[in-house]
Amino acid sequence: MASIPSGSASPSAPTWSDSGSSPRRSNERFPMPDPTDLPGEMRAWRVHEWGPEPKDALQLDTVPLPVPEAEELLVRALAIPLNLNDIERINGQNMMVRPELPVTPGMEVMGIVAAAGNGVEDWVGRRVVAMPKQATGGFAEYSICPVVSAFDMPEEIPLPDAAALFFPYHLAWLGLIDRAGLSAGESVLIHAGAGGSGSASIQLAKSLGAKVFATAGSPEKVALCRELGADVAIDYEREDFQAVILEATDKKGVDVVFDNVGEGVMEKSMNSLAYNGRYLMMGFASDKRFADEKLIVPRRISAGNFKLCGVLLAYAKEGVASMMKQAMGWNFCSDALGAEIMAGIVDLVREKKVRPVIGEITSFELLPAAITRMRDRKTTGRVVVMLD
Repeated sequence: MASIPSGSASPSAPTWSDSGSSPRRSNERFPMPDPTDLPGEMRAWRVHEWGPEPKDALQLDTVPLPVPEAEELLVRALAIPLNLNDIERINGQNMMVRPELPVTPGMEVMGIVAAAGNGVEDWVGRRVVAMPKQATGGFAEYSICPVVSAFDMPEEIPLPDAAALFFPYHLAWLGLIDRAGLSAGESVLIHAGAGGSGSASIQLAKSLGAKVFATAGSPEKVALCRELGADVAIDYEREDFQAVILEATDKKGVDVVFDNVGEGVMEKSMNSLAYNGRYLMMGFASDKRFADEKLIVPRRISAGNFKLCGVLLAYAKEGVASMMKQAMGWNFCSDALGAEIMAGIVDLVREKKVRPVIGEITSFELLPAAITRMRDRKTTGRVVVMLD
């Protein structure tokens, strides 16, 4: 694990007090929930038929409260961060695994553990961020979350900020530190710099001492990238980012590309990568139609003399990871690595080197409208749904 050098705080960094140690699974508890106080039912946004418009496809239903099995947590949601991949679980397109209908979308939740299955009873009462089971179920008042994908969130980080850290910063850390080994003095191109993972990656890269090139799709989003610390912010609607980078690097290119966009920027991104650079393939926001085609290695990769690195935000214990490797060929990260990353993120927040970027806060009842705005690229940073 790369260390984070000391440095200046990013603009508008939070002012939370430093309470000492950096808890990952800190056992910080809220008043122990009484199982007899749990409701028998809850509200959940569900999809009964796939559809292009969230306001039509999502239906607010009253459903039975789910029951956690062994190694699972029942999390009462305080906040629900929205993700671009949630849209696929509404329109039914381009999913690696398609769930049965009706389904409750939602890949991420922040809340209090209200109940727990066998083996993880000590988690009850803890304040956590978590990925729901099979990356669905988060658009609800309660959700089932495997303990392997749950991490303590200290009380000193208030809402809504506490809800905005998990996915963007874990993805940024897995890519920039765990895969690319980005170090001080190197350069990195970060696409969609005003989005959730992009805004996190800009700040994390600057904390490492790297020079950051960031792209965004409007003058306002370009300004946000600069505020977050980007050395060069490029409006891809008005400028050719490849030309800008090659000019700024004396035709050598950058050391790392953080690509969470995919098809729409891939060719020019590869052309912008230096000899022995690292290309982080971590998202397909522009077009997923070809994301699951059989792999054909283009000549451009071999001629580029760079490393191609896949990045997947998914944690599993050894047995499950081995099963997924045999069945699908995928490699999951260990929960121990997730623990280390979460502790590192909390430390950076405490040191005021990074901050969550929240572009919109909305209510549970207005969730469909919020995810529509995110789909239409009308948001910046994270969209957080707050519950009562």
